[in-house]
Formats: sequence, C-alpha cells, structure tokens
Amino acid sequence: MKKLISYLFIFIIFGAAIFAWILFSGVTNFSERNKQFVIEESKTSKQEVIYTLQQNNIIKHSIAIGYIGDVLGIWSKIKPGKYEAKQGDNLLSIVRMLKNGSQISIKLVINKLRTKQDFSKLVSKNFAVDSISVMNYLTNPDSLKQFKVDTNSVFTMIFPDTYSFYWNTSLSKMLTKLNEAKEKFWNKNDRINKAKALGFSPEEIYTLASIIEEETNHDSDRNKIASVYINRIKIGMPLQACPTIKFAMKNFILTRIYEKYLFYPSPYNTYRNKGLPPGPICTPSPKCIDLVLDAPKTDYLFFVAHANFDGYHHFSSNFAEHNKYAKEYQKALDIYMANKANK
Repeated sequence: MKKLISYLFIFIIFGAAIFAWILFSGVTNFSERNKQFVIEESKTSKQEVIYTLQQNNIIKHSIAIGYIGDVLGIWSKIKPGKYEAKQGDNLLSIVRMLKNGSQISIKLVINKLRTKQDFSKLVSKNFAVDSISVMNYLTNPDSLKQFKVDTNSVFTMIFPDTYSFYWNTSLSKMLTKLNEAKEKFWNKNDRINKAKALGFSPEEIYTLASIIEEETNHDSDRNKIASVYINRIKIGMPLQACPTIKFAMKNFILTRIYEKYLFYPSPYNTYRNKGLPPGPICTPSPKCIDLVLDAPKTDYLFFVAHANFDGYHHFSSNFAEHNKYAKEYQKALDIYMANKANK
C-alpha cells in the first residue's frame, strides 16, 4: 500500500512537472520576433479561436490551450480584434492575453492625402473596416453632421500625424479622435484669433493651406503665396490656383496646366469660380497652416515659378512685371517639355 502511494505521489509530481513545463515554457510556433493574428467578429468560439491560433502558427499545443482555457473560463470572454504573440511566450501569457482582450494598438500614420479614396485605402489597409464602408461614411452628410463638417469639408478635421487605434475600432470613433486632435490644434497658439484677424474661419484657413501645400515645398515662399491668395480674395479676384485644376480633374501628375484645362467644370476650379473651393484639396501639414496664419502683409497679386525650376517663385504686385517672368518660365518649360518628348 505504501509502495502504491509512493508511486501515485511520484506520478502526481511527474504530471505536475509536465503540466508546469507546458504552462510556463515557451509554446510559440513561429521564428519571428513577434507575430500578429486576428480573431474575427464571427469566430470567437473555442474551436474557432484554437483553429485561428493553429492556422497562424501561434502555438504548438492546441490540446493544452483548450484545457487551460476551460479551467480559466476564457472561451465565453474572447473579444474579436488583432493580437500579438511574442516569440517564447508561454501558454499562460497567451491565455491571459485572450481572456483580457489585450489587443495591440495599431498606428494610423497620416501624411499628405488628397482624396477620400486615399483615406479609405489607408484605413482599410490597417483596420477591420473596409474601404467601401469608409467611403460610404465620408460621403454621407448625416454621418458627418456630428463633426460639423460636410462631404466637402470633411478633410478639415484630418491633420497629418500618427494616431493609435485598435484593429476593430469603429470609423466613428476614429473620426472622433481625429476631430479632438483638430480642436486641440486650433485651440493652441492663438490660432483661432489669427484666422479671425485674416477674415477666415479655421476651416477656410485649412483649405487655403491645402492649396499652398501643393504649390511649393519651400516654406519661405509658402507664406508669400498665402499673402497673394489672401489679397486676391479681398479684392474679389479669382484665386487661379493651378493645384485646384489638378484636384478637379483628379489628375495629380499634370506637369503643365494648358488653357483648355482652365474651363474644366468643377466647383474646385478656382479659375472659373471666385473665392475658396468648397473644401481642401489635400491634408496640409500643421506647419503650412501656421505659415498661412502668419502670412505677411504684402501688395502681391501674382507669382510664377523661377525659370530655373528651383521650386522658388517671383512675386509681383502688377501684371506687367508678372507677365515678364511668366514668359521666361513658359519658354523654359517649352524647352524642358520638348527635350523630354525627344528622349
């Protein structure tokens, strides 16, 4: 009897050791430093979660995780989302991650975007929501009403920056966070009062900055260009901004705006329509917005690119001077286009 009890004790100790080894030793089944996997909304049952872990080579011991999950009662608590396992994770840490719904945070990096389609592709590439749903949301006035924007001005609440969300965060929550970032931006550094002093709303300044963002990469020219456009608006002169033609035509690779393009029918064509377009033509950098807000007071009404294509511009207050520089630029551009065609 004593011998039986001894054997039983040894068996229990041996079994406990094996269980502890399975529980606390590394059970991951991948060679990468870490690996992400998605538990879909409709696949949160025990069998489906284990299958997902197997299909993604997350774990070695499917039976063990099933048993541990039963003991800890996690299967009714699984939340859909994107998770990340690290190489060498033990079974207990993976089970706890699933039980607690500890999803990874995914970065949404917004740089320059021009169209709703650009934004839709960016979001759908990184998150659960598909691009069609994003487009439907951005083109639905009722959806956007809560943010006090419409289908044309919706981009005025999207500032280039890095934001963090969970994989299955709803688009409404994403836009809420973006809108909060917008409010935070405008409430800093006296920006709202600066906009008022120029005679514009924050949204109008954003739209103006979006045009200037597309005009040049040189900050020293950006605030001068802003002064040109502000002066034109004040005297009722059309902006005549070439980037708005590209946006209207949805052709962003145009290197030359021919006269025929100036008649393109669109509310974004600032050659045909006075004042600002109904919304921004890209997501300008915060720095560009500040350059517009701090635009110098000038009498400039015209500007044209340097004929040496260095990205800088000549600024003029009268058409005769402007026309001189414009002819120089057009001549240089003709030569450039001819050389390009002959290559």
